[in-house]
Amino acid sequence: MSSGSYDFSLAIGGEAGQGIATPGDILARIFVRRGLNLYTYNSYQSIIRGGHIYLTIRISDKTIQSHGDKLDMLLCLNQDTMDRHLHLMGDGTRVLFNGDSITPGEAGPGAQLCPLPVGQLTQSRNRLVQNTVAVGAMAFLMGLEFDILEESLSLRFQRQGEAVVTENVGVARAGFDYAAANFEAFPQAISSGPKPLAVWSGNDAIAMGGAAAGVKFYAAYPMSPATGVLHWMAQNARNLGIMVRQAEDEISVANMVIGAAHVGCRAMCATSGGGFALMTEAIGAAAMMEIPSVFINVQRAGPSTGVPTKTEQGDLWQALGASQGDFERFIVAPKDALDAFNTVAELFNLVDRCQCPGIFISDLLISEGRFSVDPELIDMHPKIDRGDLITESAPLNGYKRYQDTEDGISPRALAGLEGYVHIVATDEHDEDSKLLSDEFTNPHKRRRMVEKRARKFLTVAQDIDPPLLEGPEDADVTLIGWGSTYGVIQDAIELLAQQGVTVNHLPIKWIVPFHGEEVIDIFSRCKRKIIVENNYSGQFYRYLRSETGLSVDGHIRKYDGEPFMPHHIVDGVLEQIAGNTDRYVPYQEVVT
Repeated sequence: MSSGSYDFSLAIGGEAGQGIATPGDILARIFVRRGLNLYTYNSYQSIIRGGHIYLTIRISDKTIQSHGDKLDMLLCLNQDTMDRHLHLMGDGTRVLFNGDSITPGEAGPGAQLCPLPVGQLTQSRNRLVQNTVAVGAMAFLMGLEFDILEESLSLRFQRQGEAVVTENVGVARAGFDYAAANFEAFPQAISSGPKPLAVWSGNDAIAMGGAAAGVKFYAAYPMSPATGVLHWMAQNARNLGIMVRQAEDEISVANMVIGAAHVGCRAMCATSGGGFALMTEAIGAAAMMEIPSVFINVQRAGPSTGVPTKTEQGDLWQALGASQGDFERFIVAPKDALDAFNTVAELFNLVDRCQCPGIFISDLLISEGRFSVDPELIDMHPKIDRGDLITESAPLNGYKRYQDTEDGISPRALAGLEGYVHIVATDEHDEDSKLLSDEFTNPHKRRRMVEKRARKFLTVAQDIDPPLLEGPEDADVTLIGWGSTYGVIQDAIELLAQQGVTVNHLPIKWIVPFHGEEVIDIFSRCKRKIIVENNYSGQFYRYLRSETGLSVDGHIRKYDGEPFMPHHIVDGVLEQIAGNTDRYVPYQEVVT
């Protein structure tokens, strides 16, 4: 922990079925109510029971943007966790474990082993009670008052009845008192922030962003790591007046969303790469029919089933090439949960104005992570811009649904309005919606329609903020990232500054439209440029080259399923400054 501020990290390890989420939720609630910033990452396997689960929780009284590098406290719920992670614990750390069933290894110098006699403390056959005993011990070690833990336990278990609450409070007290009598607490007690915060996941933020943006129809087929959006929508649909449908596959999902959008409803769906692959023909249909709709791709490690519970930035070119043909679509990759929340409304306004599909790219790191947020920053009433949408009948002298306007944006009438009859089909058409393939193929009309659709972006792109260079203009190194790499790059920049390396940061959020001229101008002022990507082939770098012709001096890439940690980027920058490589891939030790 750095002097002058509170920055503490703990990890809970075990196997699926051991109730790892419960102590994490209990502690997270305590932390955010104290006003501490929270960042969690859960590394887990795609099996119902067994496998290795490893939840990391970082808290601080300052802003934090990654799960960090260090560990101060480790809770081992099984022998496997002890064997895998004990070597990470250094001077001043604490390792808690069930002394009845887990054999400790050789701890590093200064690491305090804290065995808990769970059987003696609980007199219970419920093996999950060891978690609550451990939470009590952790509370003492961190300097928490027991009454705060008792309140959190009561809230967590109140739905299960008074007997369950009493049992859990009792065993937590036993763990707290045993730790007080036998272990040494951390010298720096837990801190507090200026005001209580809230906690949400990235998927919660995306779903809430949809609700705030006026979404009234949501469809999905469950696919991790996007399923959390469906869960939030289903839980809140009745209160918010949102129709939620779980379809039989992603083909149905996409077409249902387009159908709802066609009749004037703001509609969206979320999936991961495999489901998005099934949606792509429908995305092209939305482009041809000029129906505004939002498709969310929460990336995981592919291809095919890949590693379904791990993170990656491997679907950029999938989004760029979604569906056949040459057409306009927005593609945006927010940097964190709060940015994701705000971006949903922004994207809906853009697709409504441009009457085209929009693709929202998240990943497991953002979507399944849990983060603190200041509730005052959550604007549930963003600006809503439905574009040129006709909602009432009026005398007309002929309605041209696809009128060739100066800016390419045609007047869009809600389906069923008297006097606004038109054809909506996936065939190419003329201004009056007559299908070119039915009547004849007119090359001049075809060209006119393609150019009309393309012109829409020339106008609207001016309203999207270009990327900005963050940090000192004359920095030694410029790190370029997109989407979820934002936070870990920011943390790495602070660490590099401590080693005398000045670094600035060019984060890219809007992929399409891409602000090529602004990026070229920024690059012209940078000394050493390094791109950070969570994929093997450098997908964003390839796209950058195609749009600008620019090259960079080096790369830092990771594609093992786990997200970057700050030291991975620090090491990569230092190796490249030393001239040892121009493509750094972090090596992460795995204990088998």
